[in-house]
Amino acid sequence: MTSQAARDRMVRQLRELGIGDQRVLEVMGRTPRHLFVDEALASRAYANTSLPIGQGQTISQPFTVARMTEALLEGGVPERVLEVGTGSGYQTAVLAQLVPRVYTVERIRSLSMRARNVVRGLGLHNVRYHLSDGSWGWMQYAPYDAILVTAAAERVPHPLLEQLAPGASLIIPVGRQGQAQRLQCIRRLGSGFTATTLHTVHFVPLVSDGGAA
Repeated sequence: MTSQAARDRMVRQLRELGIGDQRVLEVMGRTPRHLFVDEALASRAYANTSLPIGQGQTISQPFTVARMTEALLEGGVPERVLEVGTGSGYQTAVLAQLVPRVYTVERIRSLSMRARNVVRGLGLHNVRYHLSDGSWGWMQYAPYDAILVTAAAERVPHPLLEQLAPGASLIIPVGRQGQAQRLQCIRRLGSGFTATTLHTVHFVPLVSDGGAA
């Protein structure tokens, strides 16, 4: 089930689940999610479920990708977005079709290389890739107009907060694996931050050698 019809069904389900941003729905409706998973799992690529991609990592369920992307776009289209956790590259590809520039960080070389090949194969060339511990962000290109984290942090890493531009948002799952996690939208306002919880989620943990307060 890798046809356009399967993608259309996925989009209808996302709309029924409350995703209302037509830009997000259109991009996800044309992005071939089956290319980002193992061929043996391709028939399940458009089901609203997470799937394993190796190295103990997963590709997030379509609803989660859509909701995080929708939240990222709520204040307008950000010029520069940092993605922490390239993973399969699916979220990267969705972002690359919606914002001018994407900077994505992944700590596992094999995942980063595969994601880069798939994303570039789709003709998306507005992405820079970095192999590193994502909890430290990517200072070279900071500040960012938005940061999106695709793994759950027990505590919000301070370097990510520091790399937000004024008025920018950090979309991040917070909580321990196996416990209730909260998808938070943290906005930098002046010298402080405001946080809003969007909904509960289940993510693999953000593996780090430091950076969290």
